[in-house]
Amino acid sequence: MSIKSVAINTGGGDAPGLNAVIRSAVLAAINRGWKCYGIRDGYHGILMPELYPDGGIIELTKDRVRGITHLGGTILGTTNRGNPLHFPVHQPDGSYMEINRIDELITKFNEHGIDALLAIGGDGSLTIANAFVEQGFPVVGVPKTIDNDLFGTEVTFGFDSAVSFATECIFRLSL
Repeated sequence: MSIKSVAINTGGGDAPGLNAVIRSAVLAAINRGWKCYGIRDGYHGILMPELYPDGGIIELTKDRVRGITHLGGTILGTTNRGNPLHFPVHQPDGSYMEINRIDELITKFNEHGIDALLAIGGDGSLTIANAFVEQGFPVVGVPKTIDNDLFGTEVTFGFDSAVSFATECIFRLSL
């Protein structure tokens, strides 16, 4: 499979460094001649595009990611709700039923010409990313969590900043 475009999403809670990862990924993709897109608020941008008047999927260009590395949070937004493996769907009787929307997401990726996904997140986000891999859709997972609790990685980005901040808070309390 020849990759011509990649989508990036951020899932879970905010962590320092998200925008730096987005910028680096976008520049690397562009340097390979690939188009790069950002999915707003986890997968909400592609599952519920009607919520985003300016687009649930946005093209990420060099200009769009210039000057974002020092900004907190993520320019794409994030969520820890709406897991596409267990997506809540309101039923006519008022109850909710959970459905798996991975196949629907892959169809939408194909409709948008997206050939691969860069999933930035912790254990929940990377579990979702693994479901794409199991369906044969190419994914690169970037481990992000302030908890540093992901198997197979020494230190996740966001962890060092969280420890430093907690240490500084404790130090200030002891003064």
